[in-house]
Amino acid sequence: MLKFFKKIEQLSKVLEEKEAGHIHDAAKIVADGIMNGGITQAFGSGHSYAAAIEVSGRAGGLIPSKVINDPAGGYYEQYEGVGTHLMHRVKLDKNDVLFLISNSGRNPMILEIAEIAKKVGCKIIVVTALESSKESTSRSSLGTLLYQYGDVVLDNHSEFGDAALSVDGLDTKVCGTSSAAAVLLLQQVIYEAVEIMVSKGFNPPVYKSANIDGGPEFNEALEDKYADRIFHI
Repeated sequence: MLKFFKKIEQLSKVLEEKEAGHIHDAAKIVADGIMNGGITQAFGSGHSYAAAIEVSGRAGGLIPSKVINDPAGGYYEQYEGVGTHLMHRVKLDKNDVLFLISNSGRNPMILEIAEIAKKVGCKIIVVTALESSKESTSRSSLGTLLYQYGDVVLDNHSEFGDAALSVDGLDTKVCGTSSAAAVLLLQQVIYEAVEIMVSKGFNPPVYKSANIDGGPEFNEALEDKYADRIFHI
């Protein structure tokens, strides 16, 4: 048996059952933000960066989107002041939609980013391991956890510590599920957001693959429209 395949199949059913309503709510927020002239921005520190790039700058995704890069790759996410310092270089608008991805949701860096985003007034969509996070304590002097900032919270339903499979003779679990869950959750949000925009007569700006004929030219023409936002730090 391909055990990880089976685990993700089971997880997919849980996400479909438990998160459908939250996905719908998140999609409406994204559609409204784009139609009102905003962009989507996404941040995930460390391995959560993999989820952030899932909704930013890829074929089939929205062109008015970008990743907030963590230059240190998560090395300083537990230190206070780093998130605040990073956000001095990030422009957020009240019509933007900010995806914040963190399994634990307890580290100062992402909490400071969330705090600043709330003050700006943009919508926040959180992807986290909700039950595990609720059982954690904040590492920030803010005393908060990431899910508390979410206009919508998408629960990835990963296990405590993320790793999900046991191996006989090994005293620790292997194979995290949070990345696969984030892909399912976030791609469904984008799909439904595009559906909403089309239903309202709005032409959603979606990337074509750069590997198909005409794709780069199509993308560049639309990127020009949003260049001041998506190419600006």
